[in-house]
Amino acid sequence: MMKRSVLLTFVCILFANLSAQVHWNLSDKSNGILLDLPNLKQAYSDHIEMSGEQMSFVLRWNVTEDKAFMAERSLVFPMLRTIPNNTHASLMQRVKTDIPSLISVNGLHLQREQVVDLEIDGSLRVVSTFAVGKANVGLGAGKVMLPTLQMERIIYPSPTKPVMCELYNVKNISKKPITVLVPEFSQNFTTRPEKGVDGSYIIRAEILNPTTKVLQPGEELDFSAVFQAYRSTEQKAVVDPVEELNHRRGFLKNIDENLVLDTPDDVIDREFRFAKIRASESIFKTKGGYMHAPGGESYYAAIWANDQAEYVNPFFPFLGYEVGNESALNSFKIFARFMNDEFKPIPSSIIAEGTDIWNGAGDRGDAAMIAYGASRYVLAKGDKKAAKELWPLIEWCLEYCKKNLNSEGVVLSDTDELEGRFPAGEANLCTSSLYYDALLSASYICKELGITLENVCFVGDDVNDLDLLQHAGVAACPANAVAVVKAVPGIIHLTKNGGDGAIRELCEMILEAKKA
Repeated sequence: MMKRSVLLTFVCILFANLSAQVHWNLSDKSNGILLDLPNLKQAYSDHIEMSGEQMSFVLRWNVTEDKAFMAERSLVFPMLRTIPNNTHASLMQRVKTDIPSLISVNGLHLQREQVVDLEIDGSLRVVSTFAVGKANVGLGAGKVMLPTLQMERIIYPSPTKPVMCELYNVKNISKKPITVLVPEFSQNFTTRPEKGVDGSYIIRAEILNPTTKVLQPGEELDFSAVFQAYRSTEQKAVVDPVEELNHRRGFLKNIDENLVLDTPDDVIDREFRFAKIRASESIFKTKGGYMHAPGGESYYAAIWANDQAEYVNPFFPFLGYEVGNESALNSFKIFARFMNDEFKPIPSSIIAEGTDIWNGAGDRGDAAMIAYGASRYVLAKGDKKAAKELWPLIEWCLEYCKKNLNSEGVVLSDTDELEGRFPAGEANLCTSSLYYDALLSASYICKELGITLENVCFVGDDVNDLDLLQHAGVAACPANAVAVVKAVPGIIHLTKNGGDGAIRELCEMILEAKKA
C-alpha cells in the first residue's frame, strides 16, 4: 500500500517555499501515523495531549539531530484543586525524568540512542536502539560501538486513575549475554499545604518491578514507570500498567467502531479518527459529575457554553459514546441551575468541578449557544426523557434571546463567542444565527413531544410578550406588569413582582392544582 502524507490540519496555508518537509505517514499496520524517520533531515519537535477520567498530560517530545528521543511530561490533575480555585486551578507538574538514563547494561549506561520507529495511534510508541561500551575511554578510544539493546516504550494515560503510564520492553540484540539492571527508583514532589484546596498533594514518579537480569541474545525484559498524584492524606494508586494499556485499547476500539468516516481520502479519515479520540477522552469524572473540557494545560473540571454546550455536546449522540452523552446531559443540567426570573445572563463557564463560575467576558450570546446545543443534542439523541428534561432550559434560553432582540431582529450581547478577538459589536450575527437555528430545532422538539401553545404556560410583563400571552394555554403576569398585559383576557395576576419570586409563585400554584 502506498503511504500517504498526513496533514495535521484541514487549513492549507500557502508559503513561498513549497518544499517544506512532510514529517508523517499513515501507518499500514494500525489506525495511527508514523514519523517519517528515514527522511528526517533535522531535529523534529512536537507535542500531544492524552487524557483519562482523573488526569491529563501533555507530552512535549523531540527527536534530536542524532536521532535520540527526549520528552518532558506536563502532568495535570483536574480534581486536585489549587488556590485560588479558579478556571486554571488544576494541580500541574512538569517532569523531565529520563527513564532510559537510569537503566544500565553490564554496569554501563545506555549510549547513542537511535530512534527507529515512532507511532501515534491513541498512545505514543517509540522504538530505539542503544549502544553500550567504554567509548573514548582508555583502550576504547575510537572504538565503534554497535547497538546492544532495543527498547520499546509505550506512553498512555490510565482511563480511570490519576496515573500516566510508560510501559517498557528491552531486548538483547547483541550476540552476547548482557546483564540489565532496572533500578529501584522513585521521585516525589510535595506541594505546600496552603496552596491546595485539600492541603498538600504528592506527585510521584516511580519505576515498577525493578530487577537485575541476564538476557541471552534475543531475550526480552519488561518493566514500567508510572507518574501519579494524590492527596497527602491518601495512599498512592496501585497500578498494573499492562491492564491499564488493555483498558485504554478497549476505549480506542469502542471509539473506532462507531461513527466511522469512509471517504476517498485516507488522510481525512485518519484525522477524523483522532478527532473522535480527543473529543471522547477529555471527559473528567468530577464531584459535579462527568465534565468534558478543552484541556490544553488550562481548561479542566469545567464547562463552557461554547466549547461544550454548542460544539461537542451535540456530537456525542452521533458517536454513540454513553460517557460523552452523560457529560453532555450533565453540563446542560448545570447551566439550568442559573435560569432566573429576571432573565439575567447565564454564566459563560461553570468551573471548579461545578462549584463556581467564570463570567469575565460578560454575555457572549451564551443563551443562544446553550439553546442551540441543547436542542441539537436532544434531536440527535432521540430520547424523549432527555428532551422533556432539557425543554425548560431550551425554552428559557430562547426567551432570553427574544428579550434581547433589537429592532432589526438581531440578538444583543456584550461580545460573541470569540470574546472580542474579532470586531463584532453588541449585535452580532454569530449569536443571532445560533438563536434562529435553535428556534427551528425547538420547533421540531415541540412536534415530537406534542407541545403546542395550548400546552404552554407563559409569564410576561411587557408589550413584546402580548402575542404569546394571548395564545398560551396558561398566561400569567407579575404584579409589576404593564397595564396592557394585565388586561389580557383570562390572565393570572400574580402577587409577586418579576425578579421577586413571581415564577416560583406560579409554579407553586401549578403544583397545588395538580394535587387537587
